[in-house]
Amino acid sequence: MSDQQQEQPVFQIQRVYLKDLSLEQPNSPAILLEQEQPSVDIQLGVDAQPVADGIFEVSVTATVQTKVKDKTVFLVEAKQAGIFEIRNLPEEQVAQIMGIACPQIVYPYLRGNVADVIQRAGFPPVHLAEINFQAMYEQQQAQAAGGQPATLPQ
Repeated sequence: MSDQQQEQPVFQIQRVYLKDLSLEQPNSPAILLEQEQPSVDIQLGVDAQPVADGIFEVSVTATVQTKVKDKTVFLVEAKQAGIFEIRNLPEEQVAQIMGIACPQIVYPYLRGNVADVIQRAGFPPVHLAEINFQAMYEQQQAQAAGGQPATLPQ
């Protein structure tokens, strides 16, 4: 029976944690007196690394930069990660889990931490949009097959 138990697929969350967070306000306080509405640029990324046999770290990174004209109001870089146990699954399924399911679990924590640090810095919170990680994963797979660099859907 123990042989049969070893064959059972395993997908478990071991831990979700904030791996990195930075906030910069390089032009404060002068930039805070600007009346013009700032532009907001948001970049997202997903990364997965093996930690041990059947254990993986999946991280979602967000970079949020607001500018007035060419001057930065604030820049937030955050990386939220999770450690997941994934065993006894076909390699293709493992890749899908790490590219879709794991980021979906980690991302809400990242959204909350980014909004919180921006608000604590004295600005209205920036709420990161919901992301369809399945569409993002499929686009990255299609681009990888075509040899094009992957970009996130807007």
